[in-house]
Order: sequence, then structure tokens, then C-alpha cells
Amino acid sequence: MSKTWLITGASRGLGRRIALAALARGHRVAATARDPGALSDVVARYGTAVRAIALDVDDPGAAVRAVDETLAAFGRLDVLVNNAGYGHTAPFEQMAPEDFDAQFRTNFLGVVNVTRAVLPHLRAQRGGHVFQVSSVGGRTSTPGLSAYQAAKWAVGGFSDVLAKEVAHLGIRVCTLEPGGMRTEWGHEARRGLADLMPDYEPSVGRTLELLGAYVGHEIGDPMRIADLIVELSDRDDLPLRLLLGGDALYVCTQSEAQRDAEREAWRDATLSTHFPGAQLPQGLDALKGLK
Repeated sequence: MSKTWLITGASRGLGRRIALAALARGHRVAATARDPGALSDVVARYGTAVRAIALDVDDPGAAVRAVDETLAAFGRLDVLVNNAGYGHTAPFEQMAPEDFDAQFRTNFLGVVNVTRAVLPHLRAQRGGHVFQVSSVGGRTSTPGLSAYQAAKWAVGGFSDVLAKEVAHLGIRVCTLEPGGMRTEWGHEARRGLADLMPDYEPSVGRTLELLGAYVGHEIGDPMRIADLIVELSDRDDLPLRLLLGGDALYVCTQSEAQRDAEREAWRDATLSTHFPGAQLPQGLDALKGLK
């Protein structure tokens, strides 16, 4: 069945691939970008099946207008892909406040703005899919990516809660957590830091070295990821979070093993904070079981 998609950050990278994959399967796409002219070739190829829409996800009003334009063009909206985002690598101490704030606004508040604009329509029709393109960095931590990964952790937490709030309405929310992909992300991540302070060479300097070696050799194929997302849009049995790529799986496994070991090592300290004789309240299992 043909569906209507709204995709943010669709002019390049993964967002563009998702738009092309959906269109190739016969879906209709509202492809949004700060510069919709960058999508002119897609419009020329697919005609009325695609609408290029100007959208700065930082602007809540622009998000509402983009949704309204999508509905005016196609009559409904079935799938949202919050894909717009970027990161810059620098020590937190050396990152300009306006750069940190801009990354957080786009990567997290942009997701919130567009999701808020779309949700009433999905709720009214009692169904739809929301895919939040996050990162394995939404579960892990990398020196130099404080703003980017803080935003991605926020995306994961927000989306986990949202998924549990709307599941009974037929709305499925899935956070996608890719590792490295061969898009423009790595080039952008290395841009903007002129002089690294020597004190941060062992931490952030190492990240920059690894990025330099990895960019252009990432194992993640954005077209395969895009095809998978289109396939997932026909499923209801989605996970809250889905890792994409062997590098994401490896990094996440290592991080979670370290966290598990640390939790057990500090178990006595954790349990030392109760009132004497206090018991865990009833109902915790019920809260945990909400899906």
C-alpha cells in the first residue's frame, strides 16, 4: 500500500537515500530541507509523487507549515523520518557556546518540533510510524562529541517515552542507531576546530585521528539502510531502538558491558542509601512492563 512520508534533511546523505528508496517503492514523499532547490533532480524524476518543502527544523512554526503542506499535497501522512542532524568534533571547553547550542537545537529540539507537529495527525488516524535517526552515540560516549551525543541521548530518551505513550494508538516509534555510514557526516564532524589544546590530544585528538582514518571507509551503506527503513515501515513489531551496523553493535556491546560491570562493582553503595528496613514499592514491575 502506498504511504505518505515526511523526511527531514532529505537533500543529501541518508535522508536523500530514504526519499529515493520510498519513491522507488511507489510511496509519496514530502522531502524537506533548508534549501528545497537541492531536491530539484528528485522532483524532476518523480514528479507529483514528491514535494520538496523548505524546512528549518529549529523553527517550530516551520515544522507545522511543512506538515500542513504535506497534507495539502497528499491528503494524509503515514511515516515521519526525523533525519536532519550534524555534529562537530571539539573538546567541550573549546566548543563555542553558540555551536554547542546550535547542534543541540537541530539534533534534539528539531526532532521534538517535527514530532510535535506530526503527532496529532497520526493520533487522529490511529496509526503511523515515526523513525528517529539517532546514532550509536545515543548510547555511548566519544570524546569531542559532547553536543552531538548529548542531543542523541536526549532523542533516545524522548523517543522511548513517546513510544510507550502512543503504542496503544497504533503509532510505532523506533529510534535508529547507526554506526559509521558513507555520507557527508564524517567530513562535517571534522570541520570547525582550528587548534586543539595540547591537554586534549590524548582524548579528543585520538577521536580526530580515528575519524580521519575512518571517513570514506565506513562499513554502513546508506542505501541499504534506507531500504531497510522502507521495509520497517510495513511492520508493527518494531524495537524501541535498532542498532545499524557491526561497528554500532560492537561499540554498544562494549559500552554496556562496562556499564554492567560498574553497576555491580558499586552495588553496595547503591543500596546503602535506603531508609533502614525500607522495601521497594509495589508497582515497579508494572511500570517496567509498559511497552
